[in-house]
Amino acid sequence: MLQKNDCITLEITDINAEAFGIGRYEGMAVFVPSSAVGDKVRVRILKVLSTYCFGKIEEILVPSPDRIAVDCPVYAQCGGCGLRHISYESECKLKNNWVYQNLSRIGGVNPQKREIIPSPRQLEYRNKAQYPVQLAGGKLQIGFYAKHSHRVVPCMDCRLQPSLFTDILKEIHRFLCQYHIPIYDEQTHRGLVRHIYLRYGEKSDKVMLCLVINGTQLPHAGQFVTIMRRTFPQVVSIVLNVNRGQTNVILGRDNILLFGEEAITDQICGLEVSISPLAFYQVNREAAEILYGVAKEFAQLTPNDVLVDLYCGTGTIGLSMAREAKELIGVEIIPAAIENAKQNAKRNGIENAHFFCDDAAGAVQTLAQQKTKADVVVVDPPRKGCSPQALDAICQMSPSRIVYVSCDSATLARDIKWLSEKGYTLTKVQTVDLFPRTGHVETVARLDCVVPPAQ
Repeated sequence: MLQKNDCITLEITDINAEAFGIGRYEGMAVFVPSSAVGDKVRVRILKVLSTYCFGKIEEILVPSPDRIAVDCPVYAQCGGCGLRHISYESECKLKNNWVYQNLSRIGGVNPQKREIIPSPRQLEYRNKAQYPVQLAGGKLQIGFYAKHSHRVVPCMDCRLQPSLFTDILKEIHRFLCQYHIPIYDEQTHRGLVRHIYLRYGEKSDKVMLCLVINGTQLPHAGQFVTIMRRTFPQVVSIVLNVNRGQTNVILGRDNILLFGEEAITDQICGLEVSISPLAFYQVNREAAEILYGVAKEFAQLTPNDVLVDLYCGTGTIGLSMAREAKELIGVEIIPAAIENAKQNAKRNGIENAHFFCDDAAGAVQTLAQQKTKADVVVVDPPRKGCSPQALDAICQMSPSRIVYVSCDSATLARDIKWLSEKGYTLTKVQTVDLFPRTGHVETVARLDCVVPPAQ
C-alpha cells in the first residue's frame, strides 16, 4: 500500500482532461501533473485515497517523445494551461480521444471517428481575459489563480492573451499603486478592486476595459479614464462592474459606464457583432468561425426550415446560419445578450431573425402559442450541459435535427444518451480545438429524429 512521501518509478500511459498524467503502480492509479504519455518518471506520492493517489515528478528518467520545452515561467504554478509541456499535435490527439471515450463510456454511442480540427493559432488567441487582483505581503499581485486555489500567481504576460493586454495590465497596476486604490480581500470582504476584465475585438481593434469592484465608485476615476485613453487609443469602453457578493462568481449583474461605448464590436463569419460586458462570445474568434461552419454544415438547412437557437447569447451562431433558413428564433435568459442579438441582426441586415428572453421551457410555450414548428434546434449550453427541462423542451419542439455544440464532452455524452431514449440518434461528431494548451475542447454533434418523441 502506497503511503504519503513514498517515491516510486512510474510509466505514464494516459492523460486525463484535467491534464494529469496517469500511471499504475501495483494496480493503483497515480495522477501526476506535468507528465506526458511515454514518460518514465520518479514520482513522490503527495496524497493517497482508497483507489487512487496523487504525486509529483521528482525526476524524469526517460522523457516522452511528446515532450517539448515549456515556454512559460509560471506554468508549474498557474492553473490556466495544463498541456504546454507536450507538442500541439499530441495535445490534439489526446483531446480527440477524450471526446470519443466519453461518448462511448457515458453516452453509450460509438460514432465514426473524425480527426480533430486544430486551432489556427496556439498563441495570443484569447480575446477575453479575467485577472484576479490580490495583495500578498503588502504587494499588489495581478495574474491567475493557482490550480484549485484562490492564491494569485503573478502573471501579466500570459502567452494565450494578446500582448496588448500585458501593456494595459501594467498601466492599471501603476494606477492602483500610485493612487492607493483599496484591493478586495476575500477573507474580510473589504476593499474595492476584485478583478480586471478585458475584451478585445480583433477585427475592430477595440478594447473593453472592465474593473470588477466591491462598490459603486472608483476613487480617482477621472484620472484613470484619462490615463487609459491617452495611453491606449484601442480602449473605447471603460466599465465598472459591481459585484458586492461574497461569492466566487467573477461578474456582478450591474455595470456603470465610465467612458465610451457600452459594447464593443467584432466580426465573425462575415457578421459584425456587438459584445457587451456580460454577453457570451467565443474567446478564440478564428477557431470559432471554423466551429460555426461545422455547425452550419451539420444543420443542413433548407429555405423552408425554422431554426431555433437556444442559449443563443449574442446570436452569433444562429445569425451565421440565418440566411440559409426561413426563420431564425433565438432564445437566451440574459436580457443584455438578447439586446445584443437584436442589434446584431439589425446591423447585418438579417430580417428573418427574432430573439426573445426566456428559458428553454418558456420558449416551448411561446412557440406553441405562436403555432411555430421548429425544424432544426441548435444548442450551445454552458459546461454543465442542458438541464433535463431544456432537453424535454427540445423534444417537445420535435425538430427533425438537433445540432449540439459543447465545451464539455462528458455532459454532451450524458445529454446524447438522454436524447437517444427520446427517439434521437447521433449521426455526426466533429471536434474543434478552441482552447490550445488547456484541457478544454469543443465538439459539434448532430442528432436526427428517427422515432417521433413520446407525447
